[in-house]
Amino acid sequence: MPGFDGYELDLITVGEQTLRVRYGGSGPPLLLLHGYPQTHLCWRAVAADLARDFTVIAPDLRGYGGSGKPPADAEHHAYSKRAMAADVLALMAHLGHDRFDVAGHDRGGRVGYRLALDSPQAVRRLTVLDIVPTGEVWARADDRFALTYWHWTLLAQPYPVPEIMIARDPDWFFFDIQFGGALRDRDEATFAEYSRAVSDPAVITAICEDYRAGATTDRAADDADRAAGRRITCPVQVLWSAKGPVGAWYDPLAVWREWADDVTGAGLDGGHFLPEDNPAQTLEALRRFHSGR
Repeated sequence: MPGFDGYELDLITVGEQTLRVRYGGSGPPLLLLHGYPQTHLCWRAVAADLARDFTVIAPDLRGYGGSGKPPADAEHHAYSKRAMAADVLALMAHLGHDRFDVAGHDRGGRVGYRLALDSPQAVRRLTVLDIVPTGEVWARADDRFALTYWHWTLLAQPYPVPEIMIARDPDWFFFDIQFGGALRDRDEATFAEYSRAVSDPAVITAICEDYRAGATTDRAADDADRAAGRRITCPVQVLWSAKGPVGAWYDPLAVWREWADDVTGAGLDGGHFLPEDNPAQTLEALRRFHSGR
């Protein structure tokens, strides 16, 4: 796969889940976590350069791409960010990394900060791309959110309401009516991978369960952490689209400073999909921060 030259592609079983993962490079370990509705291929434009400085591990999250798709449960715990964080923590231990850096975009950022809260001993540095915490999103939701991020509430509806709607034409749902069709503007192999993944009914349900978890168990976990005064103790880098909703609706650094002790970051040119839309600035920010410079 272009962008992952020299990487190994493997299926690794951790606990009850099997994760598709690419890994390669040398140096300190860096875990890359993708977002919705993508796979680990979202990192392809920065993966080769990062591998010069880091041992890079890029899995598909459970439910996405080629990773396992556990059955849903009534409380949506199977697709909670806590469950996904436990998967990648076990994956890193399997590969011999007990302490490592994490960079997560979109849903992957939510897994990353949950991992930093639940397993602070494991995460040395954390980058989150174009998000604020899930609990903050729901607490601050307004008409702008409802009209722009409408997929949050649609995908969280009970089974099988969104599944039926999406199954009629997954490409139209995921790639045409959302994000201005941005994900169609990719190289042929990458878009084919994204399209093939979301055409699988099991992936569609997994994605819906991811958002159902976001509206319930993930939000509850965030609220519990805030009530207990738990904070992210590692350094956090926050990157966001300078022209997107996250930068327009929130003060991202101020929001994250309510959650973490050491927060830096900036808005970058490009759209929501920063590793693909602006790989040069994303790479520079990741390399600088995770090298400790």
